[in-house]
Amino acid sequence: MASHYVIMYTATAGANGPLLGTDEEDIVLLQFLVWDAVCRKTVTEQQYIVRPPTEDINENVLGEQCREDFRLTEDQVKNGQPLENVIDSFDAILSKIAESNTSRVAMVTDGQLHLRQVLHPKALSRNFTLPDYYNSFYDLRKEFKSFYHSEDMASVPDMLSFLAMEEDSAEELATRTVRDMGRILSRMIADGHRFVLPESIMIRLEPGICSRTEEVDSGCVVRARGLPWQSSDQDIAKFFRGLNIAKGGVALCLSPQGRRNGEALIRFISPEHRDMALKRHKHHIGNRYIEVYKATGEDFINVAGELFSSLGNNNEAQTFLSRGGQVIIRMRGLPYDCTPKQVVEFFESGENGCQILDNEDGVLFVRKPDGRATGDAFVLFGSEEDSTKALAKHREIIGSRYIELFRSTTAEVQQAAMMRQSRVEDGDGGRRGGRGDGVLNRSMDPRTYEQQQPLIAQLPQVPLLPQQIITSGTRKDCIRLRGLPFEAQVEHILEFLGELAKSIVYQGVHMVYNAQGQPSGEAFIQMDSEHSAYLASQQRHHRYMVFGKKQRYIEVFQCSGEDMNMVLTGGLPAQRPIVSPGGTVLAPPFGAFPLGPAPPVLNAVGAVTPRLPAYPGMAYPTMFYWPYPSPPVSPSSPYYGSPPHMATPATPPHHTIITQECLSIQANGDAPRHNGEAVATI
Repeated sequence: MASHYVIMYTATAGANGPLLGTDEEDIVLLQFLVWDAVCRKTVTEQQYIVRPPTEDINENVLGEQCREDFRLTEDQVKNGQPLENVIDSFDAILSKIAESNTSRVAMVTDGQLHLRQVLHPKALSRNFTLPDYYNSFYDLRKEFKSFYHSEDMASVPDMLSFLAMEEDSAEELATRTVRDMGRILSRMIADGHRFVLPESIMIRLEPGICSRTEEVDSGCVVRARGLPWQSSDQDIAKFFRGLNIAKGGVALCLSPQGRRNGEALIRFISPEHRDMALKRHKHHIGNRYIEVYKATGEDFINVAGELFSSLGNNNEAQTFLSRGGQVIIRMRGLPYDCTPKQVVEFFESGENGCQILDNEDGVLFVRKPDGRATGDAFVLFGSEEDSTKALAKHREIIGSRYIELFRSTTAEVQQAAMMRQSRVEDGDGGRRGGRGDGVLNRSMDPRTYEQQQPLIAQLPQVPLLPQQIITSGTRKDCIRLRGLPFEAQVEHILEFLGELAKSIVYQGVHMVYNAQGQPSGEAFIQMDSEHSAYLASQQRHHRYMVFGKKQRYIEVFQCSGEDMNMVLTGGLPAQRPIVSPGGTVLAPPFGAFPLGPAPPVLNAVGAVTPRLPAYPGMAYPTMFYWPYPSPPVSPSSPYYGSPPHMATPATPPHHTIITQECLSIQANGDAPRHNGEAVATI
């Protein structure tokens, strides 16, 4: 039993009461009351006025209802303390009261929203960690109903009315509420109630395996749309911080080509948590708002069960995912004869040494269908701290090769396993690749992808320009490089940018080719912020790129995604289909191509050189595919050409853009490091 109960109340600048936390408004007030369970009396009351982040302060911080209920003024809020300082200040007071033994402190709230929907999400967005005692709490409403066998209590006044008690006389709502909660808690303990089963708040998503035969309650599942395409399952769990997701409860939706499509299905531990998740509809990850809809258990099984069922015959992958690691790191560029021991030594060495979970058993190599190495591996780490140290070893050396490190997800391991289970025909025809359960295989041979024409038939026959390929908008977070040597590859651009290359977003290097498929000497780079793009344009403009015995000075200009699209499309807007909330492309007339009939999808072409169609004077692209290996989950990537029978007033510039991951891989023993994530626009 707890020695002290901390009754907490939060108020935001916007909606409060049953809508608390639905509008993402900042916390402006925190009220605490500490009740001593031994002496059965109130020890202290503390009220803190919280100042929103500087960038959020304007002339009208507070809503009208907030001013009226909590007697706050704009000046009080603007002169308040930052949220992290408030948490530290109260923690110091509580530690003194509890004689530094806060493990016997229990939080008590009026309902779920104060901690789950407000304090935990706000602490995450401010990038600070709450003390451990905030990770569990008692919901006074639930405890009251359980003990007195009453109906649902919607508020503190309802509980007071049931007990025939008067409300406190304080005029201000937060003070009145915590005092009344203290009296209710005291009465419940006096009547014999014991607070023994607190509710917990999960801080990290726990890995788990879902089978197709498992039953999933439809009342526990949501679909999230509009996610950044590089989001991992842990990133999605952070968006829902405060709510408890079931083990392995994030299923990333993949396109027919194996790419993340910006959607995910999330399974919560109860309908109550699902309902709170739905209230985060149009909340934000960075500058993107995320749509949250109801989904069914069948939807979740169709995605998660399909991925996990692919592990059924692969004991190594199944064991790897069941070890319970908090973070998965993907290694790329490993020597083909690399051993698990070398991987362990790589991470343990140096100043940033860290421990792989279960040592050599926490390393999973990815292999081709014939059992040969691909140079990729997945590695498990037990904590976020270890993973941070691990990622600091990006581009360090094993043997004579530099190693690229990326955060990975369960979904990527699953996708690699799916490819291992699929049929892969070799040059003799008919034989299957793969060598038993101990090898996780993935096809890296271009011949494999020439067999994948059925994937093309599944695509909607309208031009699609995936968000992850070309950015948009007016934010000047891109740079344009001009004057590149025609032989330049992605790694040469990274070397030219130096330390600034760390600010390139994933798959953010776009090489531009002309209509004949030859390098144009230009590239577009997507940076992680406008500031990074500005620094790159200032520091690297007119600097020299050394290429063999030659050196070329490179022009570097800051630009926006809109500028980039204007160049690549000749000033014509990119056309996008209309997509329903379920993720399907709508049928005509709503999803029709606006300036003419949708062109047919062409057959797949060769894997080495794109064959460009000669449709002179055509403005809008027809989609077909230039297959090329690009691990870990992309069997092919779209290529855009122009459709026939469409005239335009002026012929736009002819460009081809080859989009490559900013850190590339080696496809085979002799080939240069090049990954060919390819999409082209004529």
